[in-house]
Amino acid sequence: MKKLSILLVALVVPYLGISQSIFDKFEDSERVGTVTINKGMLNLVAKLMAHDEDEDAQEFVEVANSVNRIKVFMSEDTDAAEDMSATMKKYVRSSKLEELMKVKDGDTHVNFYIRNGKDDDHVAELLMFVTGIEDKHGSKHGRNFETVLLTMTGDIDLTKVGSLSKKMKLHKGLRKLDQH
Repeated sequence: MKKLSILLVALVVPYLGISQSIFDKFEDSERVGTVTINKGMLNLVAKLMAHDEDEDAQEFVEVANSVNRIKVFMSEDTDAAEDMSATMKKYVRSSKLEELMKVKDGDTHVNFYIRNGKDDDHVAELLMFVTGIEDKHGSKHGRNFETVLLTMTGDIDLTKVGSLSKKMKLHKGLRKLDQH
C-alpha cells in the first residue's frame, strides 16, 4: 500500500506545477500584447509600499496581497480580437463564471465576470473583457488598442478593488464594483 501511495504521488506531482490557461496562446502571438504580473511581483510592490502612511497605498497593499496573478492581453488586430472574444466566451462557459455586469458606452463594451470566492465580497477570479476602445486623441506610439482582456486570480475583495478604481479614476464601469 505504501509503494502504491508513493507511486501515485510521483505520477501526480509533475502535473501540479503545470497551470495552463486557455489564454496562454495569446502570449506568443505577435498580434496580441501581453502583461503578466505574478505573485512575486505583487508581493514586492506590496512590501515596498507597506510602510507608506497613505490610506490609498494601504488599500493597494491589501489588494496586491490578495491577488495571485494578473494577465492582460491587448490587441488592435481585428482577427486577434475575434479570437480573444471567442476564447473568452468559451472560457466563461467552461469555467462557469458569473456575469457581474455589462457597461456600454458608445462603441465601447465592457463585460465583467467573476468566479465566487469565500463570501459575497470576495471572488476567486475577476475577468474583464473590453471591446471598441477608441482613443480620440490618438496614442503617443501610434497604437490604439481596440480589445483588452484582463484576468485576475486570488482571494480578491471586490469592495477594495471598486474603492481603488474609483480613487484612481479608472473606467467608469470599474467604479460600479464598489456598489457590488
